[in-house]
Amino acid sequence: MDTDTSAIDQLAHLTAQRDRELLDVSLAQSVLELLGASSVGVYRVLGQDCADQHWLCSGLARRGRLTASDPPWLDPDTMPFLEDLPAREEALVSRTLVQRALNEAEDGLSEEGATWLTVLTLHAELGQSGVLEVRSAQALPLRDLRSMQTLLRVFGNFQNLLESSQRDSLTGLLNRQTFDATFLKASRPQGLKASMPVKLSGEDAESEAERRGSQTNTFWLGVIDIDHFKLVNDRFGHLIGDEVLVLVARIMRQTFRHYDRLFRFGGEEFVVLLRGGTEKHALRVFERFRQNMQAYAFAQVGQVTVSLGFTGVHPHDTPSGAFSRADQAVYQAKHQGRNQTLCFENLISQGIITTEGDKVGKIELF
Repeated sequence: MDTDTSAIDQLAHLTAQRDRELLDVSLAQSVLELLGASSVGVYRVLGQDCADQHWLCSGLARRGRLTASDPPWLDPDTMPFLEDLPAREEALVSRTLVQRALNEAEDGLSEEGATWLTVLTLHAELGQSGVLEVRSAQALPLRDLRSMQTLLRVFGNFQNLLESSQRDSLTGLLNRQTFDATFLKASRPQGLKASMPVKLSGEDAESEAERRGSQTNTFWLGVIDIDHFKLVNDRFGHLIGDEVLVLVARIMRQTFRHYDRLFRFGGEEFVVLLRGGTEKHALRVFERFRQNMQAYAFAQVGQVTVSLGFTGVHPHDTPSGAFSRADQAVYQAKHQGRNQTLCFENLISQGIITTEGDKVGKIELF
């Protein structure tokens, strides 16, 4: 590192960042500037311990290039497995620093002039665990390594604080306060490029572009309401009710994809921002969650069901407008007997819900 002052300046810049998804990009760029390395990458682990785990590039800074990251909607099966990159896996599992001469065959494509690989663990009490990978022309000196470890400890503490402020304390899902900003950003994607894009040509390139376009430009907002949740609290007490909420959040994580955004709005109400696909696809995904809920045996309580309504997100939509439409579909699902999934647009086409101009009108219950 050049000076201790530059390290403090970079740390101040990092802790001013409030966007969780850009925090790793900022970290990679800051470390690149501090070390003068060939490249710095931040890689997070996707997947549960009991299942296949993959490496997601959440920030990659390289000399003379724009800082980038993998698009969040990538299929995990297209990402490297944990064991495919032994240096990263070793640092992650042992929670110790790994530094060695770069093995191009084992460690993938090397940056020009890079002959050394250094991997440091990113400690995370909240959020995804991961590593910081530095490729450089020479082995990093001990002074730089110690400074880096100190910087990463401070970064980890800041990341935990940021995560805890944006998540529901009971379920760990995103909280209500983060919804508006997440909705506006996710529904207007900036189209970050993958860190190592595959070069395609001809029909393959066209089909890939079409697939990615459909995934990035289409969003569905779902509102989930637990059926008869007040009876659960009244009959079994609030501690059991809280346990049900925690299990509902777990089923949500298991059902939806890693890049879908999951929120708890308070009480028994949850929200999902689903990326990509057609109305039929969205219905299938939301139905799968409803069925998973119906099939789960909750301890003491038994069966717990949900009513779910969803709507498409429009190009110039507002968070409150989309939520209102989905919430009316939930209301209709409750009226029709609960434990079902309804689409607002489908209810409109059937004449069950009427609209006046751009405003949603009354629901015709009879």
